[in-house]
Amino acid sequence: MSAECSHIGEIQVKRLPESVDGCEDCLREGTGWVHLRLCLVCGHVGCCDNSPERHATRHFEETGHQLIRSIEPGEEWSWCYVDEIAMIVDGIEGQTRIPPSPLLS
Repeated sequence: MSAECSHIGEIQVKRLPESVDGCEDCLREGTGWVHLRLCLVCGHVGCCDNSPERHATRHFEETGHQLIRSIEPGEEWSWCYVDEIAMIVDGIEGQTRIPPSPLLS
């Protein structure tokens, strides 16, 4: 594991969305999610690896977009899939209102 992420320059999303309806792919497919992650390259909202479909990781595998951020309330951490490192990314503003997880209700 590297000491720092070598992909910080790939970040395009500097402001979190005000609200989301849930995991974009789960909503389209009719499946459920546990926690939500935001792609910091394109803004895609996917579900975490504890979710049945693991859409955030699948998005990385399909697009190569390495960086995600948790949009769960109170969480500010980001993850780089390539460097396998968690971090806090400075300069990302806002908070996102999210619906409750359909799998944890």
